[in-house]
Amino acid sequence: MSLLISPRDLPTWVPGQVLSASDGLGWKGVGHRTYRYTGLDVPVPAMDQFMIVGYRSGATPMQRRVDGRWVKTQCTPGDFSLLTRSEQSHWCWNEGIDVTHTYLSESIVSRVASDVLGRSVAEVRLHDLLRARDQGVSAIVDAIAFEAEHRGLGGAIYAEALAMQLSVRLLRSYASVTYRDARPAGPLAPARLRRVEEFVEAHLHEAISIEQMAAVAGLGVWTFARHFRATVGKAPHEFVLARRVDRARRLLGQGLLALKEVAAACGFADQAHMTRVFRRQLGTTPARLRKTA
Repeated sequence: MSLLISPRDLPTWVPGQVLSASDGLGWKGVGHRTYRYTGLDVPVPAMDQFMIVGYRSGATPMQRRVDGRWVKTQCTPGDFSLLTRSEQSHWCWNEGIDVTHTYLSESIVSRVASDVLGRSVAEVRLHDLLRARDQGVSAIVDAIAFEAEHRGLGGAIYAEALAMQLSVRLLRSYASVTYRDARPAGPLAPARLRRVEEFVEAHLHEAISIEQMAAVAGLGVWTFARHFRATVGKAPHEFVLARRVDRARRLLGQGLLALKEVAAACGFADQAHMTRVFRRQLGTTPARLRKTA
């Protein structure tokens, strides 16, 4: 399969004037751009995010091919189009239009789907809709665009909240969901586990995410977490924390570093964080442990 393109790559295939964008605002799981387009006839590679196109001004005949099938319609202000992630498409229109693009990441849509449906989700796909009208969807899309253009207080948090609302709205009427197999997970292959352990040890002084660990193992996050727990008996974050404590105990026993230096070398947020973890897990503090070493 060819690599998926990101929203930042899109102008390579669909050139247009960027009128506004959420680039650089620190938003997570959601993005926005407003484009001014002339008429175009463009193939678009599969994207790594879901895309909602809102028609802001201008009316045009619109044709789109998805999965080998052409659809024709007339798009006017107030309409929106949906394009699911990982799907190649071909778009053709002949009039100038201004459109908003709202991008939702797979992670935020899948997380919302799992929460509202109460089951582990394998995949979410948006329906193939070239033209639709829904005041609820359009209102959220417009609010996301307004936030990108005016950049209010708490913008990143507000944008993520809007993205979650939009995800729920799409899941209700415009999406299909595939659930994960609930069969018990087997152990990780020894080579995968070794790579993860080596990665954790090499980066223990840094923040380590489950996404990074899953990537090292060559697995998706959900699959990795299940197999890792089945192998080690701990969730990934519990394993990393245990390794931090083990390294801290060794360094404290050596007595060569100050407490704050030990905390930094082991990836704790600060000395106070290390102390809280020691109290919770060992029933003592680093300072007391050093005295008895």
